[in-house]
Order: sequence, then structure tokens, then C-alpha cells
Amino acid sequence: MRHRNPSKRINDFKEVALGLTEKQALKEAELCLQCKNPRCVDGCPVEIDIPRFISFVKEKDYLGGLRTIRQYNNLPSICGRVCPQENQCQGKCVKGKRARPVSIGDLERFVADYEILAGEMQTPKVKAPNGHKVAVIGSGPAGLTVAADLARLGYDTTVFEALHEPGGVLIYGIPEFRLPKKIIRREIDYVKSLGVKIRVNWVIGRTQTVNELFREGFKAVFIGVGAGSPRYLGIPGENLNNVYFASEFLTRVNLMNAHRFPEYDTPVKKARRVAVIGAGNVAMDSARTALRLGAEKVYIVYRRTGKEMPSRHEEIENAKEEGIQFHFLSDPREIIGDSKGWARTIRCEKMKLGEPDASGRKKPVPTGKEFSIRADQVIVAVGQRSNPLLVRSVKKLKLWGDGYIVADKNGRTNLKRIFAGGDITTGAATVISAMGVGKRAARAIDSFILGHK
Repeated sequence: MRHRNPSKRINDFKEVALGLTEKQALKEAELCLQCKNPRCVDGCPVEIDIPRFISFVKEKDYLGGLRTIRQYNNLPSICGRVCPQENQCQGKCVKGKRARPVSIGDLERFVADYEILAGEMQTPKVKAPNGHKVAVIGSGPAGLTVAADLARLGYDTTVFEALHEPGGVLIYGIPEFRLPKKIIRREIDYVKSLGVKIRVNWVIGRTQTVNELFREGFKAVFIGVGAGSPRYLGIPGENLNNVYFASEFLTRVNLMNAHRFPEYDTPVKKARRVAVIGAGNVAMDSARTALRLGAEKVYIVYRRTGKEMPSRHEEIENAKEEGIQFHFLSDPREIIGDSKGWARTIRCEKMKLGEPDASGRKKPVPTGKEFSIRADQVIVAVGQRSNPLLVRSVKKLKLWGDGYIVADKNGRTNLKRIFAGGDITTGAATVISAMGVGKRAARAIDSFILGHK
């Protein structure tokens, strides 16, 4: 796929990846073997009939390909941009055994973007209203998937979103240069076109309780509020000025347009030297955002090596191309500030890798050697926790870990009318995995309601 020049793209928030040309898409589609037992489908959490949609691309029926995808996936423009296809559908592609796999994600993006260029919106038929109401709490990928699938089955579905704009982590967590807001808003418009209603600025647990939703006549409730609360390092100096948690930093820029202050009301502090602690996709997003805000030096500080980084390979390569520097085997011990309480330096300990831990990766082991990194801004991106406001308001709901909801693979909780999925049940994961459980939960809700008329 074509990408914008790194020296130019670091100066703005325009999309980096430019998509396939029609010529490229047709050439890529020809690589598909049309397997009788397609393993790529086994690797897709939302079960897209991948060979069939690619067959439409071969025939230049791009909207036919999109219709095929939308039978399974309500957010193709988004998934074509941010899904880790290399570990899922493409990771199962049989061509990948001897050569590179078919670029399935790029083809998905191509047909979805073709619809935009054509100025059309393909809306499937929905079943007649069945008289049942379902409430969906949270408008991220899990919530949007549940809502859309249930609407297509004839349910009166309402999504309740705490923030002022729907989209969840898609809108507040992923930067514009990776996932443009116009793409998210168009996909949300598609969900609305199915009959889904969305209420924003509606905090379930405060504005209204789950029990009150049931009293309003909702037959079932799906909780898909994500895990947006920060996880702390637990080291001295985290409360210094100009220490951000990634969730706050990205929300300020992505949702509240802080990079355009004072045109928009929310500010964000800019800095010359920025250190991002962590090495997942959120860390890469934070580092690349800081660079676009004008930082001269941006560092990724990670306690393992590059081989163990959890971020997508594509995002790591993009970060390197843009000049992000990496400090591996480096574990922060303290953030040191000046006399006025502003962050200035990170004291780190050099690590080495030992035996594998529970994650399967080699565990970092202290060496006793210390060093410092100059940084006048620190962004902590070491994971998120659940927000306790909602889960604590639902009595007897079974939880695990840091307030995550216990749910089976179909989203069923220990309370028969309450379902849940996405990061609120698993901890931070991928967009497509949240959508996968959203699809299964929609089927489970449908089965539950129809079996208890």
C-alpha cells in the first residue's frame, strides 16, 4: 500500500496510508486461490466470507464485494485500516507458507472506500420490528456491532454513550492519521441507517441506572464500555506536571481537537523532548501524535526488546520512518522534576531478558545499572483498566481483575438479562476481537429474548 512521505506527514494529522489503486487491488485479488476450505475465514473474528468478497473484486464488482463483507462486518472501512490482519485472516492464508499472503485487509479497505468515492451507501434490508427493545451501553466497536446486528434482526436498539460523540475508542483512542474521523462518522451513519438510535452525554450508572433501563422496557442490556481508565506505573513522579496518561493525552487530541487550540477549547501541553513508556499500539499512537504536535525528540521506553513489542509491525515501522527513537531493555524507576514540579528526567534501570513469563514473552530482569533520559513530557502507555462507575452500580455482577466483567465467549454474564463484551471483559484488546464478541453476543441476546417471550 502507498504511504505518504515521512518528512511531510509528521507535520500534519492527515492519513498516512493511502490505500490501493484499482490496478493494485485487481492484481492483489488475482493472488487469491479461492480455497475450498478457506483458512483465512477461520482467522477472521467476524467470519467474513473472504474468498467470495475477493471474487467480486476480481470481477470489478466492488460494491458486490462490499455487500458480501457487510453481511458479516458493519465497519469495513475501519477494519480495513486498523485490524491486525497479519495475525488473523492473513496469518492463516495458505499463500503465506511459501510467499507473502494475500493483502486481505487492504482489499477490504479498497471496496469500502470505493463506496465512498461512488457517493453511495449500501444499506441491507432489515427485518420487520419484533416489538423488543435492547439497550447497548457504549458506542465502541463491540457496542456498534451488537446494535447493528440486532437492528437487522428487527430489534428496537438504543446505544447509550457517555461522551459527546459516538465511536468509543475508535473516536477518542486512534489518531486521525491512522483512522480519519470522517471514516468513523460514515460507518456510524451506516449503523444509524439500520434504525439504531444513539444517545450521547448519557452516563449509565449516573444519568440512568441499568435497573431503570429494564423498567423502561428494555429486555436485555449489553455492556461494551471498554477499558479507558489509566493503569499506573507506581513509581515516584507520576504526579508531576506534564506527565500524561495515554488515554487522557489521546482523548484530548483525537476527540477534543487539542492540537488546534485555541480554535478548540481543550489545550494540550507541547514539549521538546517526549518519552512514551510502553510499546503497544497506544504507545505508538501517542509517540507519533507528540511528534506531530511539534516535539523535536520522541522516545519509546520499553523494558523488553523490539522482538517482544506488542504493537503491530506496521505501526512500529511507521514510527521508525518518522524518526521515533527506541530505548529497549529500559525500565523507568522514577520521573524527576524541577523545583517548580515539572517533569525533566526519567531515571531508568537497564534490564536483561530472563525466562518466559505468563505472557509467553521473556521476563525482563534488573541488571542494577541505571541511566537517565531527558524528557520534559512523559506519556504513560502501559495499559488501561475498567472504569468502576458503571460496573459498581450493577449489584451482584461478577467481576474479575481490575473490575472487568466476567462473561463467556457469547457475552453472557452471571445476570441473565445482562450481556457484555469487548475490553470491559478482556482488558485492552483489538477492535476486531471486540466486534467478534459483539456478533456472538447479538446472537445470544436474540436467542435469549425469543426463548423468553
